[in-house]
Order: sequence, then C-alpha cells, then structure tokens
Amino acid sequence: MLVVAGPAAADDVTLCSEEKGDVAIAACTRAINSGVGQPSTNFYNRGVAYKGKGDDDRAIADYTEAIRLDPKYAKAHFKRGNVYAEKAVYDTAIANYTEAIKLDPKYASAYYNRGFVYHDKGSMDAALADLTEAIRLNPNDANAYNLRGVVYLEKRDTERAIADYTEAIRLDPKLARAYSNRGSIYSDNGDTDRAIVDFNEAIRLDPKYARAYSNRGTSYGDKGDTDRATADYNEAIRLDPKYAAPYNGRGNAYRDKGDPDRAIADYNEAVRLDPKLAQPYNNRGNAYRDKGDPDRAIADYNEAVRLDPKFAHAFYNRGTAYGDKGDTDRAIADFTDAVRIDPKHALAYVNRGLAYEKLADFDRARSDFNTTLGLSQSTKSQKDKARERLAALPSRPTASPPPPAKALPLPATVESNVATTVVTPTAPVLNHDRRIALVIGNSAYLNAAALPNPGRDASLVADVLKRTGFKSVTLLTNLRKDALVSALRDFAARAETADWAVVYYAGHGMEVGGINYLIPTDAKIAADRDIGFEAVPLAQVLNAAERAKKLRLVILDACRDNPFANQMKRTLTVASRSVSRGLTAVEPEAGTLVVYAAKDGETALDGDGINSPFASALVKNLPTPGLEVRRLFDFVRDDVMEATNRKQKPFSYGSISGRQDFYFVGGK
Repeated sequence: MLVVAGPAAADDVTLCSEEKGDVAIAACTRAINSGVGQPSTNFYNRGVAYKGKGDDDRAIADYTEAIRLDPKYAKAHFKRGNVYAEKAVYDTAIANYTEAIKLDPKYASAYYNRGFVYHDKGSMDAALADLTEAIRLNPNDANAYNLRGVVYLEKRDTERAIADYTEAIRLDPKLARAYSNRGSIYSDNGDTDRAIVDFNEAIRLDPKYARAYSNRGTSYGDKGDTDRATADYNEAIRLDPKYAAPYNGRGNAYRDKGDPDRAIADYNEAVRLDPKLAQPYNNRGNAYRDKGDPDRAIADYNEAVRLDPKFAHAFYNRGTAYGDKGDTDRAIADFTDAVRIDPKHALAYVNRGLAYEKLADFDRARSDFNTTLGLSQSTKSQKDKARERLAALPSRPTASPPPPAKALPLPATVESNVATTVVTPTAPVLNHDRRIALVIGNSAYLNAAALPNPGRDASLVADVLKRTGFKSVTLLTNLRKDALVSALRDFAARAETADWAVVYYAGHGMEVGGINYLIPTDAKIAADRDIGFEAVPLAQVLNAAERAKKLRLVILDACRDNPFANQMKRTLTVASRSVSRGLTAVEPEAGTLVVYAAKDGETALDGDGINSPFASALVKNLPTPGLEVRRLFDFVRDDVMEATNRKQKPFSYGSISGRQDFYFVGGK
C-alpha cells in the first residue's frame, strides 16, 4: 500500500502565510508544533486566519503570543488593536495602536485606526491629530480624508469637512460614502439640489447604500416632496431594517402629510432601534403636540435634551409645549436655553419676546423682537411678527438724563505713558445689572522682552466694554507691581456693589510651583524663588472680583513664553512648567469664570498684526446681540484656532450659574 506523505514542514510555513481559513490554521498549527519558520510570524498568521473566521478570542490569543515572542512586532500590536476596536474595548485598542506607532512611527494605518477609535470615543481633537498624521504619511488615502471630514463635521467646521470629502472623492471617485457625507452637509446648509446630486451619485456607485437613500429622503422632504421622500425612506428600510434614521425620516414625512399616528408609529420604531438617538424623541414630541397632548410631548422633549444637551430645537419645542400649558416661566427658560446654544435661533427669540410681552416685561420683549429683526436667519414671517409686536408694545416712559458719572480715584503709576480713565457707556444699556471692568495691558517691560500688542489690546477691549453698557471701565497700561496691586485693591472695593466684575489682563504671565502669576513691568526674576516677591499671583486677581453678586469673569491673554526662562535659576523642587510653556489649570470658586487665551500648558501668540489673535476674536464677538457669555467664548475659541491655524486654543475654567444667562448685549 502506497502512503502519501503530508505537506513538507517547509510548505506549512508558506501555506500558513498565504492561505486562509481552516487550511491556514492547520498549516500554522503544524508549523508551530514542528518549530519550523519564525514562531512569532506563525502565531501572527494563525491569528489573522482565526480573525477571518470570526474567532476573535483565538485571534487575540495568537496575536498576544506573537507579541510575547517578539515584543517589537508592530503589525501584531496593530492587528490586536483592530480586534479590540471591533469589540468596542476602545482603551485597549488605543494602547495597541500606540505601541505599534511607537515601534513604527511611519505606520499610517495605525494612526488612521487610532483616529477612528478616538472618533468613536468622542475624542475629536485626538482623532483629528491622528487622521492628519495618517494623511501626512499617506497623502493618497481617500478613506483618511473622508473620516477626517466626519471629525471636522463633529467639530462643526463644515468648510473643512466639505474640503476633505471633496479631496476623498478626487482621490477615489468611487467612494460612495464621501459623496453621501458631503451631500449631508449641503442638505444641512439648505442646498438641497447639490445634496441630491451627491446622494444620487452615492446610490449609483452603491445601489445598496441605505444611508444614502435615507439622506436623499431628507433632502426631498426639505423640498416638500414627501412622496419621493417616503419612497427613499422605504428603500432604506428595505435594505437595512435595523437602521433607525429612515424610520425617523419617514415619520417626518407622515407628519408633514397630516398623519400623526403613522408618524408616531415610525418614531416608536426609531426609538426602539436606537434609544440613544435624540431626534426621534424630539419629533415624536412634535407629533404629540399636533394631537393636543403637551404632557407626552414634554416627556419626549425631556428625553431629547437629556440625550443631547446641545439640541437647541428640542429646548425650543419644549418651550412651546410649556407655552401651550400656560407655563410662561418655563417656556422662557427653554427659549433662553435654545438661544444660549444657538444664538441665531430666530424662532426662539420671537417666542420668548411673546412670552415676555405676556408677562408685561416690555423691555425684554422689545429686546428679543429687535434681535429677531437683526438676524439674517429670520424669515419674512418672523420679522413681520417682530415688527407687528414692536408696534403694539407700549412706548418707554420718558426719563430725565442721568447725572454725569463721578470719576473714581485710580492708582497712580510711575510710567508717563499710563492711560488711566474711568468712562461711562455711550451706547444704550440693555442689561440693567451694574457692570464694572478693570482692563490692564502690560507692554513695556524693563527686564524682559517687550510685548508690542498688550497695550493696544487693552485699549481695544476697554472700548468695546464701554460700548456694551458697562457702568465703569478702568483702563491701565504698563503697571509696576505696586500699581498693579493697588489697582486690584481698588477694584475689589468697587466690586462689592457690582453685579458683574470683569478683569482683562494682557501681558506676560507664568507658572511656578503650580501657581500662576501676572508679571508687572518692573519684575526682575533671577531665580524661581523670586516670583512671589516680584509678581502678582492670579489668586489676587480672582479675589478682586469675588465680591460681585452675579458674574465674576477674569480674562487672561497672558499665556506667552516665560520671558525669564533663559536667565532664571531653578531652585524649587515642585514640578513646574514655568521654564517654557504657559499657565497651569485653575479651579475657581463657583460663580467665577476664568478664560485663558491658550489652554493650560500651552502658549498664546502675540500676533503679527496690531492686536493679538485672542483680543481680535474677543472684540469681534463680544458685541454680538443675544450671545450668552459661555457661548461667546466658544465663538472666540473657534476664531482664534482658525486665525492661528489651530496652534492656539483658548480655554475656559470654572462655572457660573446654570439658572441664569449672561449677555454683554441684548440679554437679561
């Protein structure tokens, strides 16, 4: 009898690396048992084969053994990271990708995959950094551009998102999801015709692409073509019955046709399939309102805002439901939240104005109606309603002009170029709180590099504060330590009778031993132990504002490089960033907001123009009507990041009352 021998041991190594499934697994196992080939490679290849069969646990075990045998096996770390990512064990996946990158810094796929996981975790800044590096290493990776577009969209940077989707399409004209993603932005921006063109192309490239059908249905719905919208939602549901979005969209179409019961049935299914999706709750709430059931509507709006606390329209809708119930105070609170999240939400301003009018709060009603007229987003009917109500409001009583403001004593300074003034506002005051500000710009340093912009920045900020209705604005420049301390002491005394106390400081600042300091112009710091004698701790600034009744705001454009780094002797044992980078994070008392021009541990730019990027962004956004202070600094952050090519990111610390909104212009 003739016996046919099995594959030679050497052939097992080849089969292990080239075959798939059971054949590869068997060959790899024989190679491992016989000791031929590279053991770590055999385990790695068997892990790949197990993964191909969907046996994730055995795949992880084999990748782990490959890494044990060869700790520098970057691909094994990468593959193990992929399995953990699919299992949604995100931190372990990230750790594996990080190790792969450490072993191979040019591993573009590891950057891409780690960016993907960061996106799924909601860490958009980390995702953006990784995807940008993946693109740098592999500029022809269409998938990386597409995913970075998704991240930009999450960060509400639609222009960059569109640019990345367009580049992904250029690199791979058959990438259907890039067309669909770009179409979604066009749809959100109201450009439904361009959106439909992109969705058509996505569907042509991939006729089974349920998401593209669903998105096209949304665009048809926006155009009022509910029949085509419904047909697209039906096709999306047929292709993927477990996809929640088309049920939500079809519900909208049924509601547009005046069929709230069928709409609610579809919203119910969307909620069942994806209980974390806020939109169906909001839309089901609308359908319940249509049926005259405000209580069930409010319950759904509650869930929508719980799932998405930045869902401005859900707050607006809940406000209208409270209005239906006659609960005007709650309605106003919700409309206020809507405009806090979206300062251009015209409907919320109109309806809040109507609610204020109902309460006979005519000044606030007038402010909201005027804001509506000033918004480019307002429709003709909204503006007509605002004009109608403004005409119907009782006129303001004529008041005698206020007496001239008495100048308060200010600290003397040594420098001859110090500007020291107290001014009264020249613009109408829409906010009746007593608001005061101390504005300081230190440019002319005696023992450190001069800064050209802080003096000009301070003057610019002081001017805009005057125009937004501050009771007094004290502008000081180039302060020595004694003058700086005196200014803070005097400001603290005045803050006791103020509702708002705002301090703006531009100049040098530094951190030593975990403490932040503002640097007077006469500071001379030869060693880090000198800092307490030569500079003013940030705590003194916070103390100067702490007696204000409602809002304490400290703004620091002071996160520049340490000007004494090259000459300062290090003597302290406490770890410190002071030698190089910025300020350290702070945790002020409740009711106080501290804003840095650059995040802790990072540096701010003085800028190439006549003002710093931060000061320019601040004075641009601060006079915007109806822009709540928390939202204001979100706008400032975005403008600074754009102006500095994302090199500088302003950051806010602390918390202020969640029960009250604060507006520089047009607020309460």
